[in-house]
Amino acid sequence: MIVRMRERVVAACDGASKGNPGPAGWAWVVSDDERTAARWEAGPLGRATNNVAELTALERLLAAIEPDVPLEIRMDSQYAMKAVTTWLPGWKRNGWKTAAGKPVANQDLVVRIDELLDGRSVEFRYVPAHQADGDPLNDFADRAASQAASVQQGAGSALGSPEPPSSPSPPKAAAPRKKAPRRTGAGATSSSARTIKAKFPGRCLCGRSYAAGESIAKNAQGWGHPECRTAEA
Repeated sequence: MIVRMRERVVAACDGASKGNPGPAGWAWVVSDDERTAARWEAGPLGRATNNVAELTALERLLAAIEPDVPLEIRMDSQYAMKAVTTWLPGWKRNGWKTAAGKPVANQDLVVRIDELLDGRSVEFRYVPAHQADGDPLNDFADRAASQAASVQQGAGSALGSPEPPSSPSPPKAAAPRKKAPRRTGAGATSSSARTIKAKFPGRCLCGRSYAAGESIAKNAQGWGHPECRTAEA
């Protein structure tokens, strides 16, 4: 479906991969008021990487909009944006090789996007993903791409599809478990069971002596056998 408009179009696109690589999908959305979806489309990709899904979403969006319509495209993929705005000129000069001399990844998609961008007015705008107060168009495209990846079916306004479901809320962090009081013997509890090695021989409150190097603990009336401390407590 080709979207024909005369004025500047605000749009967003996104890709999703459940596993990277894994079941993947793409989506784009066009807005009349810069906030709500007026037209959108999403589709499956089978098994693909997230980068392929992101580039495919951009390619499908550009193909759907008349080339003489100025575009603002909102994306949350730094890779896809930089690939077609920053790195692409150098790749072309190097014969579609990276600065390291390696073949450009996903070259077929990048070449197709380069062709679709030729001679048209496009402003790319990066928007962070998955923000509570983030860009609503990017959120819509994210949900549509995620749904397409999960169900591997196409959807869109032209098909009369319902709006993609909201992303599930992240699970709440479990409350920290309270530590049970340490048991130090004879079923008694203590807030501290610290023991040390006696530097010198001494006598416990129980009347028995302890030798240097023997484990002792703080009692109500001084240092002594750990078990006597427990009994006192």
